[in-house]
Amino acid sequence: MPEGTRSTEKRGARLRSLDGVRGIAAIVVVIYHVSLIAKPFAAGGTAEVVWDGVTESPLKLLFAGTEAVLVFFVLSGLVVALPLLRHSVSWPAFFASRLVRLYVPVWGALLFAVALIAVFPRHPSAVTSDEWISDANASSVTIASFFREASLTPASYDIVNTLWSLRWELIFTALLPVLIGIALLLRRSTVALVVTGAAAVIATMLGRVLSIDALVYLPVFLLGTLVAVRLEEIIEWAHRRTRPVLWTVVGSSSALLLVASWIGRPLTQGDDLLSEVLWGLAGLGALGIVLVSICSPGVERALSTRIPQWAGKISFSLYLVHVPVLATIAFLVGDRLWWVVGLVGVPLSLAIAAGFFALVERPSHRLARATGGGVTRLVERFRGRRGVSERAVGLTTGGAPAAWSAPGPLGGHEPTPASPLPDRTDAQTAPRSGASDRVRRREG
Repeated sequence: MPEGTRSTEKRGARLRSLDGVRGIAAIVVVIYHVSLIAKPFAAGGTAEVVWDGVTESPLKLLFAGTEAVLVFFVLSGLVVALPLLRHSVSWPAFFASRLVRLYVPVWGALLFAVALIAVFPRHPSAVTSDEWISDANASSVTIASFFREASLTPASYDIVNTLWSLRWELIFTALLPVLIGIALLLRRSTVALVVTGAAAVIATMLGRVLSIDALVYLPVFLLGTLVAVRLEEIIEWAHRRTRPVLWTVVGSSSALLLVASWIGRPLTQGDDLLSEVLWGLAGLGALGIVLVSICSPGVERALSTRIPQWAGKISFSLYLVHVPVLATIAFLVGDRLWWVVGLVGVPLSLAIAAGFFALVERPSHRLARATGGGVTRLVERFRGRRGVSERAVGLTTGGAPAAWSAPGPLGGHEPTPASPLPDRTDAQTAPRSGASDRVRRREG
């Protein structure tokens, strides 16, 4: 096999591992929401001791849902930027396709949630008041609230609670030219990239301390985009030697950074500033996890197995439908039976997510590709007419025909009319668990 082909296949395999990361992160978010339903009943006695012991240890990684969203944001910053960096799509086609990929599944999830609320009425008395299950999940829906959430413009959501993160995906999409521009300006200097990445981590810390969500989340997207501009070099460097010890250390450290604010709680009790600073390190931990998934051969093989890949395939659908499912069961049986909610709701969410993927998300992929292709053809037609017009002006004025060259993104080569987003490596999802301030309080 030619070396170039082997290298290409390795790069493709390692990008497949990102699907595995996304799938695991989505399952973590599902478990996290089950834990939020259970939390009110972990107060006092043995239950509280167990809760504190689990949440203030590395076991928190199993349901670190709020932190897992940062992994999704790093993935978006990395993978969504790739086709634009590789000039495989025009900016108009990218934006059109991206909006379809975001909005169509969101609208489908909202309709699904509304149907559940209509068929299975939610009585507020069935669940604990002033907790996540009651505060962040609607018991009724109005036309105004439906269209408000469907726009992805509010800061918090209660029909489909997880849509808060897609609002940041939308903002990231709008700011992507700026983030790519920054990354391209710095791409030739490893030092500049590292310094900018460190500044992004510090910005996340400041965002937590100052309660400015834009500072918390947007720098995390930038971390992924900084990796994207040097992705080829990173993978090639990683393949020169396997370095199992290095990736074990980086992976373990990154996982601990992701939940540093929880593990450090015994030391930070009463010190909110230190706690928020530690939480800011979660963005760095998310970046490390993504890097290990594409650089460590062992981790890549594990993430490329059937179960993580299947979970990655349906991860966006799972992210969108699992809270309406869990909330419906909780309101039906009462949140005191949280373990029933988990035992029934988790497998049911996985099954419904598979159906949602087949009926809604996969067709949205096709629609997005068709939309991107249509926009590309319109742009090319406009360019062609403009080129003919300019040549005609040149001929009628006696000058040479005017050569018109369409600029590529950020001054690059003219992009080819390809699909704006890779089939399965776009981080369409981003789980978190409710409006930031409210969830912060709910987590204790």
